[in-house]
Amino acid sequence: MDNTVTVTDNRTEKQYTFPVTHDTIRAMDLRKIKVNPDDFGMMSYDPAFMNTASCQSKITFIDGDKGILRYRGYDIADLAEHCTFPQVAYLVIHGELPTPEQEAEWLAAIRIHMGIFENIKKFMEGFRYDAHPMGMLVSTIAALSTFYPDAKNVRSHENQMHSIHRIIGKIPIIAAYGYRHSKGLDYIAPEQNLGYAENFMHMMWDRSPLQHLKHPVLARALDVLFILHIDHEQNCSTNAMRAVGSSEADPFLSTAAAAAALAGPLHGGANEAVLKMLDEIGSKENIPAFIKGVKEGKEKLMGFGHRVYKNYDPRARMIKKTAESVFEITGRNKKIDLAMELERIALSDDYFISRKLYPNVDFYSGIIYEAMGLEPKMFTVLFAIPRAVGWLAQWQELINDPEQKIARPRQVYIGYDQRPLPDSYTYGARTEEALVSTH
Repeated sequence: MDNTVTVTDNRTEKQYTFPVTHDTIRAMDLRKIKVNPDDFGMMSYDPAFMNTASCQSKITFIDGDKGILRYRGYDIADLAEHCTFPQVAYLVIHGELPTPEQEAEWLAAIRIHMGIFENIKKFMEGFRYDAHPMGMLVSTIAALSTFYPDAKNVRSHENQMHSIHRIIGKIPIIAAYGYRHSKGLDYIAPEQNLGYAENFMHMMWDRSPLQHLKHPVLARALDVLFILHIDHEQNCSTNAMRAVGSSEADPFLSTAAAAAALAGPLHGGANEAVLKMLDEIGSKENIPAFIKGVKEGKEKLMGFGHRVYKNYDPRARMIKKTAESVFEITGRNKKIDLAMELERIALSDDYFISRKLYPNVDFYSGIIYEAMGLEPKMFTVLFAIPRAVGWLAQWQELINDPEQKIARPRQVYIGYDQRPLPDSYTYGARTEEALVSTH
């Protein structure tokens, strides 16, 4: 089989043959298509990168039509059921699951960096009492760049790994401190003998009214949720991580940029929107009227549908399964029954099936977080903690890929052609006129 594509330019009747690799052609090959020799050449126009691959990656595989998600070739359900978050984090960063010796070294490297400078604590104390935890997280991660100047040597593998260990170790501390700051509570230091999720819960709730939520079942549930959120291909925040990282900004600044992208309501805030929707529906009796409103364009069905998945999001299946173990400890969140009934009705309706609108990861995650005593403003922070692992793996892949250069998309200019400046804009004349008119 000839693995090429031939394009005919009807403007010139010329034909161009391009090689096909991994079902793609190189965009730069399109530049060969010209009407005149001095033309810039053909470009593709792709708002929001709906059909543009910006990189080659070995990290995450998604088949949205079949509902498949894999990290480094392993099915997400197998990883969530049988592994811990640090084990999967090692896999995503290093490409293979750790041996017992490698796992011990990995955990030790992260624990060494589970602490932050007193200056950073003071920095965080400077935020208003009502500062959003996500804004605090973004700002503080960026501030860490000033404490680790060695991180700027991004081409050094040793420095790459130091930065990776530091960010994975420190991000749950920053997140927990941001939460406690908003509650007027003292900071709680991490404990060396606790697991990753357990430590986060310890720093969040120790010596607080929610201390009873430091429960091993809840810690395991959080561990699973962290695994499910580690990476998800070239999403908005990962694209931001790669774009900023391509300038060779250090990984702290690049991670802060990625977290800033995640903070947007169209990316990391969807699970909070699901809770608001369920509150507005109120009861099962109101679901048919709500569904009717969705079809008429009067309501929005949050937590359904995905840019990539045209099938049931595999992460949603795992979260739905995890919910039952959480409710055995916390008591049943009434919203879960409402959500399940909404899902049942929607998935028996051809309107949603024909549009391939299935529950995504956000549909159930907020319900679990709420049951675990976490407020909606913390939901995106909880997303950022594990996603930092994926960001860092993607960043390292970018830095070590010889094909990658500084990100610089093209544009299609549709503005004015050259035009002359008005005569009244003689240098200095308008400024003097403006100064006179203010007196």
